[in-house]
Amino acid sequence: MKMMSSFILLLSLCSFIHAQVQPSDVQHDGDSIMITVMMKHHQDKNIDELREIRDKNGFLELFPPSSARVVSWYVMMGIGQVVTVKIPASELRSLNIAVERGVWGAFSTEFYPTYDLYPHIQEEKRKLRDNKAIP
Repeated sequence: MKMMSSFILLLSLCSFIHAQVQPSDVQHDGDSIMITVMMKHHQDKNIDELREIRDKNGFLELFPPSSARVVSWYVMMGIGQVVTVKIPASELRSLNIAVERGVWGAFSTEFYPTYDLYPHIQEEKRKLRDNKAIP
């Protein structure tokens, strides 16, 4: 519950900051957000039991919702599955409902706002190389 409250507060803050920035200052991507969903296997169930629960819940039909684009979907051995999706900000509720209906009983879940840091790291490395090249 505390995690969800923190997440809602973070989303509210992001919305406030976004509203305060002039449009020319922002790089628009259709008002989309990235969310990482960590689905931790319930350790008291084996893989067949987990699949049975997911199948009964209709997980593959519900998740991800049609408004989402899967950025990555990995298994963390001994932990569960980690899925990052990009969705329109207005579709956050549909993502949450798809998870609630599809995986509860098989997994516990955590949600994290996510962004791609790698392009910034590449830019920093480029600047570092450029500065070293100057005698």
